[in-house]
Amino acid sequence: MRTIIITGASGGIGRAVAGRFIAAGWRVGLLARREAALRDIAAGTGAVVLPCDVTDADQVAAAFGAFVSAAGRLDVLFNNAGIFTPPGMIDETSLDDWNRAVAVNQTGMFLCARAAFGQMRRQAPQGGRIINNGSVSASMPREGAVTYTMTKHAISGLTKQLALDGRAFDIACGQIDIGNARTEMVEALMEREQAAGRPVPYTMDVGLVADAVLHMAELPPEANVLFQTIMATKMPLVGRG
Repeated sequence: MRTIIITGASGGIGRAVAGRFIAAGWRVGLLARREAALRDIAAGTGAVVLPCDVTDADQVAAAFGAFVSAAGRLDVLFNNAGIFTPPGMIDETSLDDWNRAVAVNQTGMFLCARAAFGQMRRQAPQGGRIINNGSVSASMPREGAVTYTMTKHAISGLTKQLALDGRAFDIACGQIDIGNARTEMVEALMEREQAAGRPVPYTMDVGLVADAVLHMAELPPEANVLFQTIMATKMPLVGRG
């Protein structure tokens, strides 16, 4: 049975991806801070509940260790956990919001990638795959989103570095950049835009993202999707920024 850890699995994209992998017969590690939500997702499935704050190195190491003890190995990490801090111009953005964004979107993804890479390098047979959630903001900014844009741009660098360094150990790394999947975060954005009298953003079913991640994960070791963008067809990404 193939194995995967999904971070940020308690809601949004992470929850949708977790459901798809469970249905496809994978052994899934559900990693997030909200233990009750994880247990709800895992009920009756054999998924491994991994309560964890991705910004805490000790908690990350313990969670990955617990999953490998239960599942035997780690084939894939979907490095997904992230936050979107309150929007605003850079001079209106608090240092606290900046530090929170860096802690989750950069340090958290670094810590989880580090734990996965180390496990995949040590296990026998060696190797695995890391899939980073970059967001379309990893290449194109959204207005008033300086913390999210900066931290997500960093993930593209992480993806390239891991793809390069992983070659010697049969570790592939790719990135999925997602534009306006209907999750709690995007629905909140839609409500804000509607309340401000602005056009409601075009969106797509989050299940399509789960399908795309599953496709990336199921590729044979000889192939890798380095970067993939999946987005609502009519969202104004082209020409943005």
